[in-house]
Amino acid sequence: MSAKFGPAGNSDSFTQMGYKSSLQVPEYIVKMGLDAFEYQCGRGVNIGQEKATELGKLASEKGISLSLHAPYYISMSSVEEEKRLNSINYILQSARAVNAMGGERIIVHTGSCGKISREYALELALDTMKKAIKALDEEGLTNIRICPETMGKVNQLGTLEEVLTLCQLDERLIPCIDFGHLNARDRGILKTYEDFEEIFNKIEDKLGLSRLKEYHSHFSKIEYSAGGEVRHLTFSDEVYGPNFEPVMELTYKKQCSPIFICESAGTQAEDAKTMKDYYWGIKND
Repeated sequence: MSAKFGPAGNSDSFTQMGYKSSLQVPEYIVKMGLDAFEYQCGRGVNIGQEKATELGKLASEKGISLSLHAPYYISMSSVEEEKRLNSINYILQSARAVNAMGGERIIVHTGSCGKISREYALELALDTMKKAIKALDEEGLTNIRICPETMGKVNQLGTLEEVLTLCQLDERLIPCIDFGHLNARDRGILKTYEDFEEIFNKIEDKLGLSRLKEYHSHFSKIEYSAGGEVRHLTFSDEVYGPNFEPVMELTYKKQCSPIFICESAGTQAEDAKTMKDYYWGIKND
């Protein structure tokens, strides 16, 4: 097994190359030399079952792994019960869509802390996550892996420790490690090989080797301020981090087979290929 690489949604080059329909994504992904794609449902799950099934069929024929980003407005930690219950419904919608695509992973932002303590926000999110897992089970979607994501703004729920605590609820939960977010929320903390290695060690310590080996990842360079994440950049940026090379080296060293989804601003497919080439350069040495 090897790591897989692809973009979050379509790079600017998708339309520049003359593509228009999401059903052309698999052809584009192969042309870019990649093997994964994350379908974006940040503003709602608006893809029908029929189209999702067709996209999945085309992707499967080309060996492309599909994942899906659930709506951004999910808030598992909201103090309003209605918002938490709605969040479970959005997770179900996302799970149905990715299942129709033949994929298994949905990536979820768990919410913010607002005016409550981080501890209480996490307590609410844990309860909502339990209910979401139960809802998936009741619908027969036991194959779907929810991937709570590490977040980039200081007031958001989603430190590495919070994400790993959520993932301890069930073996099916996989952390989505967004290295750019982790770097941004602590204002440039990821600099050395050892900084990245500590993340890998924490995942293994909390979740075990098997889930470390199959982690999900988002990667991009991200501008940050005192509050954390400001905006996504491209790999050409030389001011903000993090660098991807240590992550590729650790992924190979620890024999992990994650899915890397690049979220660069407009060059996500191109930058995903840069990561893939570096990774395969290590493997083939």
